[in-house]
Amino acid sequence: MRVRRVVTTRAGGRSKAPYESFNLGDHVGDDPAAVRANRERLATELGVDRLVWMEQVHGRTVTTVDGPLDEPAEATDALVTNRPGLALVALVADCVPVLLADAENGVVAAVHAGRVGARVGVVPAAVAAMVEAGAKAEQIEVLLGPSVCGECYEVPAAMRDDVEAHLPGSATKSRKGTPALDLRAGLWRQLAGLGVARIGVDPRCTVEDKTLFSHRRDGQTGRLAAVTWIDA
Repeated sequence: MRVRRVVTTRAGGRSKAPYESFNLGDHVGDDPAAVRANRERLATELGVDRLVWMEQVHGRTVTTVDGPLDEPAEATDALVTNRPGLALVALVADCVPVLLADAENGVVAAVHAGRVGARVGVVPAAVAAMVEAGAKAEQIEVLLGPSVCGECYEVPAAMRDDVEAHLPGSATKSRKGTPALDLRAGLWRQLAGLGVARIGVDPRCTVEDKTLFSHRRDGQTGRLAAVTWIDA
């Protein structure tokens, strides 16, 4: 089976400032008609019939889906499916989008892993749900998508230490030498500990790369999408 992964940028949509232009988030104050047009274009460009969205809440709940949903999956931060052609979407603007796939067994997952979700274990929960759906941990491939990098993610020392205690490997220093977090580094270590051997990292920092949305940089802004599916 062939697994597909796509990460969008800001370009090519209908949204106006401060969401310009390919905002895919419907919860950030953008014109609903523009978001709807952007989502329709995404589906058309990807060649998929339906996209599955989440009502993301910065938790560790995982929803396994076996068909299209009329509404976003309620109060969840990870989607899992073994149905070909069903495209799963995680929306981010600094958090880590995590796309996982076991191509041999035909199981994929899309995860929204912000500081809180990463700290409480949303990624291990997604891996467990994938295994339950037929995947094998040692056959899972992962892409850690663009997010705020450690040099830009300055946090209070107590917060850094708390996250490090739950997600070892995430503590770092910012460009200014202050306490910071590198969630992708912590998630990489966590996934390796789960037996996942093939982990790729998109090195782009959402704060530094102006082609990407960043809440930390801009405040009110849009959301990019990380999408994965199995070709039908």
